[in-house]
Amino acid sequence: MWPYPKIVAHRGGGTLAPENTLAGLRAGLAYGFRAVEFDVMLSRDGIGMVMHDPEFGRTVAGRGSVAGTDAVELSYMDAGSWFGPQFRDEPVPFFTQFVDYCKAQRIWMNIEIKPVPGHEQATGDWVARQTRSMFAAELAAGDPAALPLLASFSVMALVAARDAAPELPRAWLLERVPEHWQAQAKALGAVAIHTNHKHLTAELAGAIKRAGYGLFCYTVNEPARAREILAWGVDGFCTDRIDLIGPGFA
Repeated sequence: MWPYPKIVAHRGGGTLAPENTLAGLRAGLAYGFRAVEFDVMLSRDGIGMVMHDPEFGRTVAGRGSVAGTDAVELSYMDAGSWFGPQFRDEPVPFFTQFVDYCKAQRIWMNIEIKPVPGHEQATGDWVARQTRSMFAAELAAGDPAALPLLASFSVMALVAARDAAPELPRAWLLERVPEHWQAQAKALGAVAIHTNHKHLTAELAGAIKRAGYGLFCYTVNEPARAREILAWGVDGFCTDRIDLIGPGFA
């Protein structure tokens, strides 16, 4: 149920590089990671950009928002200086640019559809259609391990992704797994549950696995905790501490 890598670099380079940047991907590669989790949302002109926050002020200086800014303007913004002067002028990547780099370097992708509020359907639809187009050859080959996994907290975004590209695998992303999770996961056509490891128990992990779903956790930064949840049957997790928990940890 989990043909993907088990240990995934969170937003590229974890604690070693600015998140959701090509510099982050290069940092992950330097530590042997060929699996990444990253976020995508739509610009004002409807282009997917690799960013986590809908508002500026943390990874991009100034005031404004992703949904209020055109993609080309976003691509010229400095997404690296907040992390360190050596990353000054590291740009906000286009989704297509980020995916192209990952494909060229053979980096598997856990793509989080992270819609700006009010743009859930449009974001899910755009990401799914664009991903399907960029992975047409892999889809034709029929190898699930070669495909990225689309994930989202937004049920509306996942429904839109399912309807736009049903052949792409999807995961339902949850802070806490609710009591009646299985009916919703089935309706979404999800192949995996992604959840915060802090709220996971051995019993719940077992139930998810017995139901036939992949189980992935975020964001695990302590080796002892990583070993514990893997022993419960967790299939994989992302980590910020790529310097402590390597790609071969599992």
